Amino acid sequence: MTLTVALLLLAVVLGFAVARPRGLSEAVAAVPAALIVIAIGAISVHQAAKQVTDLSGVVGFLGAVLVLAKLCDDEGLFEAAGAVIARVPRGSHGLLRQVFVIAATITAVLSLDATVVLLTPVVLAAVRRLRTPVRPYAFATAHLANGASLLLPVSNLTNLLAFHLAGVSFAKFTLVMALPWLATVATLYVVFRWFFAGELRVAPDPEELGPLPRPPVFVLVVVALTLVGFTFSESIGVAPAWVAAAGATVLGVRSLSRGHTSVMEIARSAQVSFLVFVLALGVVVHAVTLNGMDRAMSAVLPTGSGLPALLGIAAVAAALANVVNNLPATLVLLPLVAPGGPVAILAVLIGVNIGPNLTYVGSLSNLLWRRVLRQHNVEAGVGEYTRLGLCTVPVALGAAVVALWGSARLLGL
Repeated sequence: MTLTVALLLLAVVLGFAVARPRGLSEAVAAVPAALIVIAIGAISVHQAAKQVTDLSGVVGFLGAVLVLAKLCDDEGLFEAAGAVIARVPRGSHGLLRQVFVIAATITAVLSLDATVVLLTPVVLAAVRRLRTPVRPYAFATAHLANGASLLLPVSNLTNLLAFHLAGVSFAKFTLVMALPWLATVATLYVVFRWFFAGELRVAPDPEELGPLPRPPVFVLVVVALTLVGFTFSESIGVAPAWVAAAGATVLGVRSLSRGHTSVMEIARSAQVSFLVFVLALGVVVHAVTLNGMDRAMSAVLPTGSGLPALLGIAAVAAALANVVNNLPATLVLLPLVAPGGPVAILAVLIGVNIGPNLTYVGSLSNLLWRRVLRQHNVEAGVGEYTRLGLCTVPVALGAAVVALWGSARLLGL
């Protein structure tokens, strides 16, 4: 009975997060649900507090990265990216490559939220100026927001959770995931070339374009130094969240001094209500896990770190992400595979990052992306999204897991 109630509460929280009636924060449903699972004894106060404490470092890191991405936008990074896209030199295939490179890079460095919220409108505007069909490029930002978020711990909240548990350094995580990231991006590109072949035959016919804006050199330097700081921070006992906060502070001071933003806008960009939602969701998911979900998932999860086991783990993770969303799937699965070592943890990460390209409910970023497209009068039906996902997810998942297996053996992980 306790498990049933906890599962119903989880379903309500996720349904509310998907629908967001009247634009209300996801936390409006998640916080009461967390209090209810404590009240009915599905999880003790001590266990809930420990879960919140364990997640607090990850959530603080996420908040700092969200602020950093917003300030990059204020200082013209995404405007410059749009200008580069609009000046593609080699037809529709060159345009698709350009969008892939820029979207994959921004996803990896500034997180999938930056790609969905900030880059997608820029891509749509740039492609429309080129007078060519927008769908291949619009869908590319969604697929790369998920699939290209494998590279760095900062690329996705799921990565932060896995990084926290895997016990590897920032540099080691990046080295191991570099091949899976490249394999995923390359596979998606090949499938997109085939799936959208008809629309890609329409060559861009650009409007008259003005001069290129000056590249935001200061922003690029700060972001590069922040990434260097992530690489070395843990070796000197500094949490990565402080490095992200330092980068955001530098850009924030510059942006405020130039009148590009305000203190209130910077505070809003941290999305505190979403961070609270993540903490409360963590409590609800932990309650579900403690009351039997762990045993059910353990029965279907392969064990070990051989290639067949890694493929099975990633497949289960992808399937669960499309049933309950990738964030709860990550919270459920990571503790179960942790005894298998960091490679098994990273296989879960591949599943929960690539898997959401199959259905809209796979990740909250998918729903946010769809909302952005509607605001710009671009249709993206459920059926078409799923058909594309059926073409991309199995091959990208397989390619990424094989690359992970090879990379782990090569690096001795």
